Amino acid sequence: MPSLKRLSTAQSIALLLAAIFYVGAGALHFIKTDAYLRIMPPYIPWHLAMVRISGVFEILGGLGLLVQRTRRAAAWGLVALLIAVFPANVYMATNPIEAGAASIAPILRWGRLPLQALLVWWLLWCTKPLWDRDITSRN
Repeated sequence: MPSLKRLSTAQSIALLLAAIFYVGAGALHFIKTDAYLRIMPPYIPWHLAMVRISGVFEILGGLGLLVQRTRRAAAWGLVALLIAVFPANVYMATNPIEAGAASIAPILRWGRLPLQALLVWWLLWCTKPLWDRDITSRN
């Protein structure tokens, strides 16, 4: 019978880095609010509330990654958040002047879009426990 094993060393390191990344990114929503407000597409309502809410959930998700019982749910919550904020990344790439991103090279603005898939993979990989055969089942 398979039993759940801990994360690998590489996963543990990636998990800690992800937690730091998301807590830091969430904090930036409150420190650099104007930058996030500028990349909000005009068709999304309540810009300030959305920036703050996404910042809170990034922080909570990052902290949730550190707790074994909430780790996988936190990862999926952050995946949902990455999907939810994707329109802001598209807006920044397609409307660099309005988004205050004209000084950012186009390759970097557009590069954020496929980067989202890498961030999703990172979250799901570093939170997926390894499976191991129970030693007692080998007898």
